[in-house]
Amino acid sequence: MSSKEIRIHVEGLSKRYEMYSEPSDRLKQMILPHLHRVARRTPRAYFKEFWALRDVSFDVFHGETVGIVGRNGSGKSTLLQMICGTVRPTLGSMVVDGRISALLELGAGFNPEFTGRENVLLSGLVYGISEAEIRAKFDEILDFSGIGQFIDQPVKTYSSGMYVRLAFAVAINVSPDILVVDEALAVGDEAFQRKCLARIDAIRDAGATVLFVSHSAGTVVELCDRAILLDQGEMLMHGTPKEVVTTYQKLLYAPADRSAQMRQEIIAAYRGGSNRSVLVGGGDRPAESAVVNDNSNSPQEPAAPDADFAYWEEGMVSKSTVEYEKRGAFIEDPHVETHDGRKVNVLAAGGGYVYIFRVRFEDTLARVRCGMMIRSLTGVEIGGAASMVPQDSIPLVKAGESVVVRFAFRCLLHPGVYFLSAGALAAVGEGEEYVDRRVDVVMFRVMPSATRLATGFVDLLEGAPEVSVV
Repeated sequence: MSSKEIRIHVEGLSKRYEMYSEPSDRLKQMILPHLHRVARRTPRAYFKEFWALRDVSFDVFHGETVGIVGRNGSGKSTLLQMICGTVRPTLGSMVVDGRISALLELGAGFNPEFTGRENVLLSGLVYGISEAEIRAKFDEILDFSGIGQFIDQPVKTYSSGMYVRLAFAVAINVSPDILVVDEALAVGDEAFQRKCLARIDAIRDAGATVLFVSHSAGTVVELCDRAILLDQGEMLMHGTPKEVVTTYQKLLYAPADRSAQMRQEIIAAYRGGSNRSVLVGGGDRPAESAVVNDNSNSPQEPAAPDADFAYWEEGMVSKSTVEYEKRGAFIEDPHVETHDGRKVNVLAAGGGYVYIFRVRFEDTLARVRCGMMIRSLTGVEIGGAASMVPQDSIPLVKAGESVVVRFAFRCLLHPGVYFLSAGALAAVGEGEEYVDRRVDVVMFRVMPSATRLATGFVDLLEGAPEVSVV
């Protein structure tokens, strides 16, 4: 089978919904336009049009993994539902070649009165699998779901976690040609989620075509061959995952008064065949070049110029800042800079940066020192530092003076969004306490890197791993 066989062909796909202000308007729309046409009068509409999707066209090839990114309400779920056949398009056409398995609204077809076993058989028929085939896979499905003896109980007695786990186990074990995944679903506890993701990876590696929605930049860059950007129901661009994700994040964090203009810039650049010009820094800075792995086993040091690709993105402002009570000191202007003094909040992996803030003192305070902390999007404390150990604190800072602290660091973080905190400590009584502290005061983002080999939050590798066949 050729790797260029088209599995999903979408052309001019559009979906319109009718939005009614009052329930009675729906009845009027059913009856009155017909009467107006009989009377040869121009009928009026009693609804407002809402186009969830407009004129979307693309192909997905056999064995390809394509990610779909976009803001909430951009039409991602509508597109997936139409590809899966649960929603009919208003305009356009599509062809899906192969058995499709959809991880969207898991368990939507379960009958609550049936047992888990009966629902497994029923779901198999919905997926187009013969009863003999689904019975042959039954033990594998039961083992994957982990619900044990409850398989012979009505699913209406299941917890929500059991319900979803069984539905996922059915969907993931039908050997699909095409797997459609909405990452927004929550599937059981962390251990089960990891098992699900590993199973999706195995299906992808076996040659199935995968189409999925994801909000994780790192996942899209790592797993996808291509990516598509949707916004307000339109396909703004498609291309390499790194290009699309970078453009999406710029659009996501754009100030409200710049968002519409940025959309037009993306559309114009993409349709003009030069989408790279709008990817980084609003078009005045080149996009980060991909580094080709030459398969050398010798460790490679991070390239020093990586920080050159960092830039400042308007609108990326922390909304989770927590301020401590001020006790004679005030933290001012916390921000990240490159070593040549450019203020940035979108960082390139491997680049060198400086986190800077000023502390202005209104009271005279003794034994002064400062600290910082980097936290993940979910609040995990990843790493921090103090300006000095307690015995080396600044002995005395007088009222009216300021202290400027600079924490130099190399960005070894996984692509994603992070938050910086800032703190100032001084002697209070017999101990040391915060005289000002700002939690999550600075928000920054680390750009995806197609060449990243490390996993987890922090890249601990010193160059590429050495691999030998012995």
